Amino acid sequence: MLDELVKFFVVLLVVVEPLSLLPILAGLTEGADDAFRRRMSFKAAAISAAVCVLFAVGGTALLKLLGISVDAFKIGGGILLFMLAIEMVFARESGVRTITPVEGEAAHHRVDISVFPLAFPMIAGPGAIATILLAFAAVPFGSVQFFAQLAVIGVVLALTLALMLVTGPVMRVVGVTGSAVLGRLLGVLLAALAAQFVIDGVRGAMGQGKGRKGGRAEGRKGGRAEGRKGG
Repeated sequence: MLDELVKFFVVLLVVVEPLSLLPILAGLTEGADDAFRRRMSFKAAAISAAVCVLFAVGGTALLKLLGISVDAFKIGGGILLFMLAIEMVFARESGVRTITPVEGEAAHHRVDISVFPLAFPMIAGPGAIATILLAFAAVPFGSVQFFAQLAVIGVVLALTLALMLVTGPVMRVVGVTGSAVLGRLLGVLLAALAAQFVIDGVRGAMGQGKGRKGGRAEGRKGGRAEGRKGG
């Protein structure tokens, strides 16, 4: 279980990538006082936590309702995370986590930026939601691992909030360039983890297919054997 928790923590932290939020937060709150920045940070973290818990609790039921297997979602979620990794490494806007220029312009004129773009898509965006669904899909509700993974979400969001609260000092030390370099390095790691999700999904789907074929073959053999005995 510990290995799964560590993997979940690393993937979610890389997907949320708190350092990449700081230049955006600094730009959107330019000219505002520290109290406004703190208020937006706390509100964005609270909304993100609500979204993450919602998908952690109800995500598995949603997949079952839609008839989506865990292996199929591993493949789809892995591809989505791989697109995010490409966005991070090559600084290309895939739309998984970035906002369009029009949306960015609209955000500059918003009084409340906590919901958009901070909470969604920057913190609890499609990549984070996919990561949570992948992690909770095969975990029984109410189990020890279930609550441990909720705690991991809490830790990641707490780290994100802590960095947002010290945006000014961190940006003076790291700078936009330092944040971009770190983002590219984490993107390489995320690409490998995303590829592993796809491999696990394909392997699981192929295993299920072989199991069904084997069951049908055994059934046909058993039927022929009983027919010969009866004859």
